[in-house]
Amino acid sequence: MSSVKKVLVIGAGIGGQSAAIGLKKAGIEVEIVEIHEAFNVYGVGIIQQQNALRALDMIGIGGETMRRGSPYGQVKMFTAGGHFIGPAGAPPNEKYPSHNGISRRVLHDIMFEECTKLGIPIRMGLTVEAIDNKPDCVDVTFTDGTSGSYDLLIASDGINSKVRGMIFEEISPRYVGLSVWRYPFKRHEDLDTGYIYYGRKSKAGFVPMSADTMYMFLVSAEGEDWRVPEDQMVSKLKEYMAEYPIKMARDLMEQVTDAKLVNYRPLDALRISGEWYKNRVVIIGDGAHATIPQLGSGAALAIEDAVVLADELQKNNTVEEALPAFMKRRYDRCMAVVNASETLGEWELLEFQGKPLPEGANIGALVGRTMGGLAAPI
Repeated sequence: MSSVKKVLVIGAGIGGQSAAIGLKKAGIEVEIVEIHEAFNVYGVGIIQQQNALRALDMIGIGGETMRRGSPYGQVKMFTAGGHFIGPAGAPPNEKYPSHNGISRRVLHDIMFEECTKLGIPIRMGLTVEAIDNKPDCVDVTFTDGTSGSYDLLIASDGINSKVRGMIFEEISPRYVGLSVWRYPFKRHEDLDTGYIYYGRKSKAGFVPMSADTMYMFLVSAEGEDWRVPEDQMVSKLKEYMAEYPIKMARDLMEQVTDAKLVNYRPLDALRISGEWYKNRVVIIGDGAHATIPQLGSGAALAIEDAVVLADELQKNNTVEEALPAFMKRRYDRCMAVVNASETLGEWELLEFQGKPLPEGANIGALVGRTMGGLAAPI
């Protein structure tokens, strides 16, 4: 039986709630603190591949995620003009579809409902002020002046993790030269699965989120000056969409009217150079290994981190045994995705700039090899 009895999770996002659910179901007392006063889930939709669904199944919410999302088949890839390139993604199997599209808000709601059902306390508008990270426990002072002592602190507070700077190293996210645009729509009549179109200046994808809703993502190269004023959001997104003459893109372009619905951000990458743990503090998800979304796997890696950490804490008698075992199972797998995603991003940037790819560059082979690795057990 694990010596870990009480755990604090920093951050109530996808990774943090996944960790809390897994720990609670393993019989470990857990609580979450979340810096925001209320949940205002950032983002539009999310693509879940089979490894993400498998990990969610391991904490008991995979079925509900598929029920409230939109399972779909392999992604169909095309040139901007509609020439078919080929399929992407694992074929469906007896248990899982190739993919599941879902609203980030809906996924968060599913996790929050499960936390509530399990009696996991979530304290809002609160984070850590000070951490005394001892060999045998971690003492925490919170921003409201209260304090607590825990066997383990799990930081799932994102790419700009406060805990990482307090315990590990000060790292700034690295902008990779690309940006992503997202916009929600009612589901188009032609959307029978996921689609990706490769243009000269951008890449556009169309993803179902439910029977009635969908979203578009579009990756562009904005250069060093990536900021776009709000009053230019709609016109600039439409300018990129104009490269795609297909009916779905044309129809949806007419519906891009509200700058408030344009979800735009630069793409940043980050990785901790060494171990993701020190004494009784461990970092999971983007705070340890933020990946750009070229393989659609950032959230999946955070969920897998949470599931594996809960498993190792349950299997091992001590934190000193569990955390190295966690790293052994996670490091190479996560770095394979991070490295491949960054390479794909570099190649996309070259293409959008009209420059040749490096000799031997093979996008299909790199994607296939990396996604094949994610099919392996976690």
